Amino acid sequence: MRILLVEDDRMIGEAISVALRDAAYAVDWVRDGETALRAIANQEHQAIFLDLGLPKLDGCTLLQRVRAGGNSLPIIIISARDALTDRVEGLDLGADDYLVKPFAMSELLARLRAIIRRQGGQGSPVLGNGSLQLDLSTHTAQIGELSVLLTNKEFALLQALLLRPGSILSRAQLEERLYGWDEGVESNSIDFLIHGLRKKLGAKVIKNVRGAGWMIPRQP
Repeated sequence: MRILLVEDDRMIGEAISVALRDAAYAVDWVRDGETALRAIANQEHQAIFLDLGLPKLDGCTLLQRVRAGGNSLPIIIISARDALTDRVEGLDLGADDYLVKPFAMSELLARLRAIIRRQGGQGSPVLGNGSLQLDLSTHTAQIGELSVLLTNKEFALLQALLLRPGSILSRAQLEERLYGWDEGVESNSIDFLIHGLRKKLGAKVIKNVRGAGWMIPRQP
């Protein structure tokens, strides 16, 4: 899944970026509110981590503009402002969650997993279509009695497809979800990942729709 990180502090931004990439998320990191607005308008993301004390355009104003434009993209505020009034204001402006700095990266990732589950209409920490299951916390996939630990990119691709079983995702859509701005994408990267997943989980797990893309069928 592709995440937009809006954070002006270099040390914090680098730490969060590393943690997200290690957890199989693609990350686009911007350091001011105006650049963030352009990124939201021009690029698809699955969630945003938003600092409040930003240059050029503060986080609260950014949040207001995003919600006023009808954008329902999940937004998690990350801020050192720990007063109750600040937290209430952020949530009332449209944030989905509010995380006070300093925080443990494990908590940040857990909150992100919860947001993604709700986004996909899932209450369970496991995504599935009836025969195939993907554990979001352990990065393992299970089909029948077979349980397999996935690489970060394999996990990200399978997660993207399982969030919308029965829906076709094109090559471009998958690349957008799996790779950040600063990551090089080879022309056959998606094919390579799908080949690896089919080898581990079976050839019928991911269906190719000629000329359109790939999908995981709804419950068989």
